[in-house]
Amino acid sequence: MIATRLTTAVFAAAAGLALIQVSGCSVARDQQTVGAYIDDATITTRVKARFAEDPAVSAMSLNVETLNGTVQLSGFAKSEAERSAAARLAGNTPGVKSVRNDIVVR
Repeated sequence: MIATRLTTAVFAAAAGLALIQVSGCSVARDQQTVGAYIDDATITTRVKARFAEDPAVSAMSLNVETLNGTVQLSGFAKSEAERSAAARLAGNTPGVKSVRNDIVVR
């Protein structure tokens, strides 16, 4: 009786893991794999860290999103110099393939 319950529990756990593995291969409607999602999250964190370290850029006013290595910047800058500095910092971040600069100067 106990052996049967144990066998059933092991089988259920194995089936659950198999289901998670199969369904966990893509993050959002076949846009990217889990590995690519993690890479993009790492790039976003690196860009935000560079913004926080640079006094010429207001990290709190700028948003960073990454998809497949393409960084999209948005938000508001106080000057064209700040907008350009943000794009330069993002472009020089390891792993960034391209930068889409949608920052608006106010």
